[in-house]
Amino acid sequence: MAMDPPTTDAGDELGSYSSLGLIVSYSQKDNAKFPKVLLLLSAYLDKIVKENEVLLDSSKIKESTTIFHGQRVPELSIKLYAERIFKYAQCSPSCFVLGLIYMERYLQQPNIYMTSFSVHRLLITSVVVAAKFIDDSFFNNAYYGRVGGISTREMNKLELDLLFSLDFRLRVNLETFRSYCLQLEKEALALVLERPIQIQATNGTKSLICNSSVDETCKHELVCQRYSSQALQGCSW
Repeated sequence: MAMDPPTTDAGDELGSYSSLGLIVSYSQKDNAKFPKVLLLLSAYLDKIVKENEVLLDSSKIKESTTIFHGQRVPELSIKLYAERIFKYAQCSPSCFVLGLIYMERYLQQPNIYMTSFSVHRLLITSVVVAAKFIDDSFFNNAYYGRVGGISTREMNKLELDLLFSLDFRLRVNLETFRSYCLQLEKEALALVLERPIQIQATNGTKSLICNSSVDETCKHELVCQRYSSQALQGCSW
């Protein structure tokens, strides 16, 4: 199910961006809390996953298995997974809105539904592609694989599949981006108020592996990147 982008109002634009946590100054970036967009995006994706699974269980619709489908449902909830991506990938909050747009474009293909078995891989891949498209700096896929709990080889395959499925059309006009921000806030906020998001891990065997040793590696690489960035700022090219 895709969002139906509403008509945007110029007066709502900055307020929506600020409310979602998309406007963060560079000096505040390292100390910023998780932006609200993660909570709202997680609520929206959780809602769609549940609706799809009810639909698939109660009908004779045949679902097409994609490269994004894992063999097991990951332990981490969508919310915790989104927060992990934001924490270690260090991408701008806008990447999550852009990632949502990519996800919904991908899901327009026939007989493809986002479920608990595919939502995590779709999310990490879409956000990574968005970060590479709009952010000034980004990591390699080996690092993003560690963040997402998958191998480098799988990360590469997921990225290529998404890019080819989108026909490499990554550009999103400003009006569409604004509309998604407003609609995400309206739809997901209503859901959060009615039913708070479950933040604990879901039941099931872990397939996307996130452990302390991997986290330490990610933290180390983040420190190295910041040091390198500071050093480059003092260079003249």
